[in-house]
Amino acid sequence: MPTKAEEAKKADKAAEWTECDVAILGSGLAGSIMGAILARQGADVVLIDAGQHPRFAVGESQNPQLVEWLHILAVRYDVPEIKHMLDVKAVTEHIGPTHGRKQSFGFVTQRPNREPDPREATMFVIPKMLTEAVHLFRQDTDSHYLNVAAKYGCTLRQNWFATDLDVDDDGVTITGRNGEVFRAKYLIDASGFRSPLAEKFDLRENPPRHKHHARSLFTHYVGIKPYDDVCNYPDALRPPAESPFHGGTLHHLIERGWFWIIPFDNYKDSKNPACSVGLTFDERLYPKPKDMTPDQEFNHYLDMYPAVKRQFDGAKRIREWVSTDRIQYSSKRTIGARWCLMSHAAGFIDPLYSRGLSNTFEVVDALAYRILDALRENDFTEERFEYVERLEQGLLEYNDKIVNSSYIAFSHFRLWNAVFRVWACFTTPATMRQIMARQNFQLDGDDRHFKEMEKAPYTGLWWPDSHAFKVLFDITAETCERYEAGEIDGDKAADIVFEAIRDCESVNTPFGWKGPEDLRFFRATTPTMMKFMWWASTSGPKEMRDLGRSMLAGVVKQGMKGRKVS
Repeated sequence: MPTKAEEAKKADKAAEWTECDVAILGSGLAGSIMGAILARQGADVVLIDAGQHPRFAVGESQNPQLVEWLHILAVRYDVPEIKHMLDVKAVTEHIGPTHGRKQSFGFVTQRPNREPDPREATMFVIPKMLTEAVHLFRQDTDSHYLNVAAKYGCTLRQNWFATDLDVDDDGVTITGRNGEVFRAKYLIDASGFRSPLAEKFDLRENPPRHKHHARSLFTHYVGIKPYDDVCNYPDALRPPAESPFHGGTLHHLIERGWFWIIPFDNYKDSKNPACSVGLTFDERLYPKPKDMTPDQEFNHYLDMYPAVKRQFDGAKRIREWVSTDRIQYSSKRTIGARWCLMSHAAGFIDPLYSRGLSNTFEVVDALAYRILDALRENDFTEERFEYVERLEQGLLEYNDKIVNSSYIAFSHFRLWNAVFRVWACFTTPATMRQIMARQNFQLDGDDRHFKEMEKAPYTGLWWPDSHAFKVLFDITAETCERYEAGEIDGDKAADIVFEAIRDCESVNTPFGWKGPEDLRFFRATTPTMMKFMWWASTSGPKEMRDLGRSMLAGVVKQGMKGRKVS
């Protein structure tokens, strides 16, 4: 029990601070949307940032699961502005004409000092029935959602430096450099790598536990040429005309690394000539030079790949480079009594596959309702938030495995083609799982549809219900590591993974994932999606039948509900 002197001291301090329910460190996209959600539901939120908006940020490329997590957050927590990011038309209308479209994930293998082999390219075109995804111009989206958070009642502090955090049984005290003090019932650290909370409690694992290694160089350019205009591929070996390389995120694959090209000018209504450019590569193979500027280093590697370099002919850099050391980091734990290290404050793997924001908003969804319940019940015990800990660590673990496998496979196209299929083939059912829960919620308003998704056995895997996918995933990771260790050659590794794909009953056949190896561009048209839904609902394995039938039933019920309303 505190002494009378301690109680008196605490009462004196209370007169000096501003009380709130939740304090959030970091007003990027994650912090601002979390703030808007909590404030919309009645919480008193203070949103704190050491910088200010507008500002440069990476995490510009969406994937289908991210779009659906945003849709879920919008309807579950009644924040309709989150729907502004659901497709390129919405983001252009509501936020501005500065964003690109994310029609596809394109991958091209590049060899040093050689023209690329056009047969060594793969592409997954996002089915339009799932979404028309976006290349987010983050300085605009982040500023927009900061304003949304303010609209719903968040107290904002920009250029506000937290100099001390003090956590006790009753709450968290955050002291600013300017002397201002906030007292919160709960603290969310959404600030990223330089997390004050991680530093305060020495939460970083050193070295990080992940197997993957990479560092990064990135910036924005203007004048980047579409790869379709400079690649010199014969027409028969190009992707479909409806889905050019320039229509989405382009990944130029090199040995244990990749260049990214993310255009913001590839949508007809965009007025933004900028393009996000980066090079992420294994720092063990490509150590950071001490005698080169970032410009010199990037151009050094650009000179090695002639087709990539042609995209940059006449292009100009418009921002300073960000040049990192190893970008992987992890934390011993992400949840404590009255605090959470959220997503990129907890850890990070790699921008490959655009999973950063998808993982982030899955965590936002899991954390938000728990905080709201904790506020109502005045119960902030760690046990309440145990699932969030498992989710954050699981997302990092599974992302580490697929990214590490991919980097290993980059230099052997057959193996890469197999790993690419393993990554891509479960994106659609994983997204359908989310759509199904949202549709059911919109029909009856019962939050259990979302809570039941958390009961899956493989928390953090992008289709966490599927045992068949988990087996295929583990075979892929183990096989790539055997190849890396020299136990088997690349062709043998590719044979093993392709055989595992063929043997996996939950890999759908209508998309062609089990098709011949020379099938490299996967584009699910509406007829293909209809065939897929028929297969999933009738002849697929039980986990696919359950998913397909439930989703179709939801579509029919929503249609009937719409008729009644009209």
